[in-house]
Amino acid sequence: MERDIVIYPADVLKEKAEEVEEFNQEVRDLVNDMFETMYKRGGVGLAANQVGVLKRVIVIDLHSRTEKQGKEQLVLINPEIISQEGEVVKEEGCLSLPGLYRKVKRAAYVKVKAQNVEGEEFELEAEGLLARALQHEIDHLNGIVFIDRLSPIQKRLALEKYRKLKRKYERELAKKR
Repeated sequence: MERDIVIYPADVLKEKAEEVEEFNQEVRDLVNDMFETMYKRGGVGLAANQVGVLKRVIVIDLHSRTEKQGKEQLVLINPEIISQEGEVVKEEGCLSLPGLYRKVKRAAYVKVKAQNVEGEEFELEAEGLLARALQHEIDHLNGIVFIDRLSPIQKRLALEKYRKLKRKYERELAKKR
């Protein structure tokens, strides 16, 4: 079931998500809903708080906009970055800040520890877009949106642009209803 995306500056985007302790049907349903929502919105990653659920769950599919959609789905529950190296600056966007894109500095490589939907622990090493997506989504679980990673002046400029984009987005959303 598609869920509504929470739009910045909603409070739930600024809160730290809680650990998942029970790996049950409710968690599996949340994961399925998150994938459906992400695909319909054209994202490559989504954190649970972006659909209003303060649980440490993220989904990623780097091929969400291609014919390979759904073939390489990643689900990370209670993810934690355990090591990182290097740095790279690339443009990012976010489903919770529709239409806004800015260059953000991130680690070039990350190693993440997480659990799957069954509660089994695993580790994942990543570079490139996957490393960036993991960092972006884990930030969400910690109450951080990508513009929080910008310098104060860059954040102020981004927010000015976002206010205009948000009004346009809200008008378009109202037309669809």
